[in-house]
Amino acid sequence: MEKIKTYFPKLSEEQLIHFEKLGPLYKEWNQKINVISRKDIDNIYLHHVLHSLSIAAVVRFRSDSEILDLGTGGGFPGIPLAILFPNVQFTLIDGTLKKIKVVKEVVEALGLKNVEAMQMRAEELKKRRFDFVVTRAVAKMPQLALWSQRLLKSKHIHPIPNGILALKGGYIKTEIKELPKGNYTEIYSIQEFFKEHYFEEKYVVYLQQ
Repeated sequence: MEKIKTYFPKLSEEQLIHFEKLGPLYKEWNQKINVISRKDIDNIYLHHVLHSLSIAAVVRFRSDSEILDLGTGGGFPGIPLAILFPNVQFTLIDGTLKKIKVVKEVVEALGLKNVEAMQMRAEELKKRRFDFVVTRAVAKMPQLALWSQRLLKSKHIHPIPNGILALKGGYIKTEIKELPKGNYTEIYSIQEFFKEHYFEEKYVVYLQQ
């Protein structure tokens, strides 16, 4: 939790309370429904919360924008980002019911009004459109591009055009080479933002289609 305060020193009292509650909430729910590796639950703030917030170092979402967390799992990166951006609307989807159950319980316990969580796959979203799609450990970039291209709004309100912001690790250039021509990507090393050793070879990949 201290690392969150260090990297985000301007958090409001309400945001600090929300972040402080996250760890205990996930530890409690993880004993019932395993959404985070039990070996990793003690590292939730570094490995999950701060990792999710690295997206905010690439794009500061504007008020009233709409963000889709595709394949949210237990609520990452969507829930930490929703706490950081209380005036942004987040839609979190996942195909696994038990994971969405945990997400809904955490959202309700925190009283987050800017989060909607649904059990569904990207293909089932018919009419909704978003400013950005965020993901973590869901699929390779070509598959993400295929799922997301029809889900993005045509009107751009941010300094960079609407697109995908994917948290990735390891060697990612092969994935990027497999993207169709015409897709534009930028790769941001998370260790440029957060100095911890954990973030070596971890990246935010921005894809504009």
